[in-house]
Amino acid sequence: MTISGTVRQRCSQRSTSSTETSSPNASLAIRHQEFLRFLRRIDRAVSADLDIHIVLDNYGTHTHPEVKKWLDARPRYHLHFTPTSASWLNLVERFFAEITERRIRRGTFRSVPELENAVLDYVRTRNKNPKPFVWTVKASTLLRKVPRASLAISEAAH
Repeated sequence: MTISGTVRQRCSQRSTSSTETSSPNASLAIRHQEFLRFLRRIDRAVSADLDIHIVLDNYGTHTHPEVKKWLDARPRYHLHFTPTSASWLNLVERFFAEITERRIRRGTFRSVPELENAVLDYVRTRNKNPKPFVWTVKASTLLRKVPRASLAISEAAH
């Protein structure tokens, strides 16, 4: 099972996260105490025989000594930190785009709760057969874009 901690926490007012298996019930965490509460909720909700992989940014809350101590006592938890300069939200945005394309645009909703239920139903259905988002691109495609990107960067500096 994969649950995206920071992504899920920071998007807690939305109903999904960009993960192999999504958790729509996390709370917004700012301090290490809230993050520990979030982890405890995951710990209670996820079967003890499953490993838990959490994708996090390098926010200080995630590396707080109390958090490290809690995680050290639970070897089934595996943290994956995104590089500081990475565009890690692309996968989150892609997941929201998928929900929009495959569920929201195809529906008619008379209320916010009806929309929320549709999104949660989509997440539950997707989680029955979870697949990771994988970003791939050919090197030749990237190399063709280098001159244009360099020009844009150069023009922005002026």
